[in-house]
Amino acid sequence: MKLLSALLFTSLLFTSASWETNFKDAEIEASKNNKLILVNFSGSDWCLPCIRLKKDIFESESFITYASENLILVNADFPRQNKHKLSADQKKMNETLADKYNPEGKFPYTILLTADGKILKQWDGFPDLSGKQFVDEIKQTADANR
Repeated sequence: MKLLSALLFTSLLFTSASWETNFKDAEIEASKNNKLILVNFSGSDWCLPCIRLKKDIFESESFITYASENLILVNADFPRQNKHKLSADQKKMNETLADKYNPEGKFPYTILLTADGKILKQWDGFPDLSGKQFVDEIKQTADANR
């Protein structure tokens, strides 16, 4: 039993939640699988709260476990360094998504959406929560909107 627990824990450490970069594909997948969409607007190479959000919440065991079963994740990244430069198509997709959901250009900015794009919850900046607390907020919001 201890070996099984150790193997499970180890596999979670090396597993991360899968993040889409194409919002239209995410909408289709969410609709098909009856899941909510979590969009994160980040500056992965310059925004310290964004980096911390990824490390402390999005890479937590609680979040990865919940998200893999219940969410379609979308990362709209806005890096500044040339070595992280996005393709022109990806940059345009991210800008279009930001125009619709993040016109003020907040970073980090995270939103929970229905498959048809209705905003259910927003987190402006770094949520001062553990991964488990963040998941609990998502669950409460999802349950209230069923």
